[in-house]
Amino acid sequence: MLLRTVRSYASTRGIGAVYKIRHENIDAVRRYSLKVSDLGKSLASSKEEPTPLGRHIRDMILATGPMSIAKYMQLALTSPIGGYYTKGQVLGRKGDFVTSPEISQMFGEIVAVWFVLHWEMMGRPSKTAFVELGPGHGTLMDDILRASRRFPGFFASIKNVHLVERSPELRRMQHNKLGCDSQLTKMAEDCDSTDTPAQSTSMTRGGLTVNWYDMVEQIDSSSDNVPLVVAHEFFDALPIYKFEKGHDGLWHEILIDIADSDRKEVAAGAAAKQQNSKRPLSGSDTNACHFKYVRTRGVTANAAFLSRDKSFGTLFDKGDQVEVSPESARIMTQISKWISDKKGMGLVVDYGQDWTQGDTFRGIKEHKFTRPLSFPGTMDLTADVDFRYLRAAAGDQVKCHGPVEQGTFLHSMGIQARLQQLLQSTSDAKLQKNLVDCYKRLTDPHSMGRIYKVLSVFPNSFQGVPVPFTQPTTEELNKPKVEKIVR
Repeated sequence: MLLRTVRSYASTRGIGAVYKIRHENIDAVRRYSLKVSDLGKSLASSKEEPTPLGRHIRDMILATGPMSIAKYMQLALTSPIGGYYTKGQVLGRKGDFVTSPEISQMFGEIVAVWFVLHWEMMGRPSKTAFVELGPGHGTLMDDILRASRRFPGFFASIKNVHLVERSPELRRMQHNKLGCDSQLTKMAEDCDSTDTPAQSTSMTRGGLTVNWYDMVEQIDSSSDNVPLVVAHEFFDALPIYKFEKGHDGLWHEILIDIADSDRKEVAAGAAAKQQNSKRPLSGSDTNACHFKYVRTRGVTANAAFLSRDKSFGTLFDKGDQVEVSPESARIMTQISKWISDKKGMGLVVDYGQDWTQGDTFRGIKEHKFTRPLSFPGTMDLTADVDFRYLRAAAGDQVKCHGPVEQGTFLHSMGIQARLQQLLQSTSDAKLQKNLVDCYKRLTDPHSMGRIYKVLSVFPNSFQGVPVPFTQPTTEELNKPKVEKIVR
């Protein structure tokens, strides 16, 4: 069935002649492989110029004390004062990072074929709805819908497209990418911006209704449409909490405080009755950043909650650190319940590992890793996804398969056959080279092929094993659910 589906897709007239290389991203694609060792290579010798959001965070800390990393991430990414995702061009060569869909159309096409294949395995339900968490520019969903039209039965089953996106600017980009009709667009009423779409009709994708939401919980769960959930590079941007196991055997939280030189300057300014919040910060501190990490002496409520998980108490030594994302667990639980109740399916694609890590929090700016506490609001903040944690959050209500490496997933689903077809569709040597470069970037173990993982979610009623996920071996079943951190 898999080969029939892939061959049907690759040989379909019309789509075989379509080749949309993302020209503007080629240079960025070649620079995509980032090294953690790049962090902090170019440290400033003087204090960084504070951003408006940085001033706001500083004032919050001065008023209420050090804040959690989760709170810092939330502000830095989504604050209306200057959060990173409230801006437009964050993806592609002109942005700070490149995602798989922005590299090549092949990625979205393969994802579409995967859903078509398992839609058939699930008995071809007559009503479905795509749900994408964090759609970016809308490129992935656009490619999925374009490829899905080559399978009339499957495309006819799609009744709605639901996009979970908080950024008004990204919503407008998705609206344009999906070819939505402005005359048929309803604007969000509870948004500061008057031109933020909430519902529209995609004229280039068969007149499908497209809906936008701030949170997964806002999607109508009473609908009888079977949900087809996609979460591509979504969980890595959700807030994390960080903890360190102290010499007392207890977990202590790692928080963010203002740098010592800033605190001294604020105190000096207050003594001189000056309004430091309205003038640039300066100082001779050798730390150019205005913020620093601190470890709590006592046990915070968050650390106490972590201690309830026995696995964290037995598999980690004193001095070990862990990163935990309760927000990821909450959303995974929600979509798993939805998939269970509506007999749907889901695909999670992200970078990370199948165990808990302790030091992956970082910033990404101009396609390079950088210090996450520098210039709040001007860079993407991210941490590796803990797939074990996602599976645990899904619980027994669904079957989770994987994760498998992205390279394995794409090869098993026929990306090489699709590459050959696209190569044959053009005689331009430069385009052919770009095609091969993009293919390598997506599948090479030294690039995105290994660090990116794919996890599938199915209801317990689903029979069989989804492609390309295999039944776990006895050794894998006996493998500890949480691996000890290698520091």
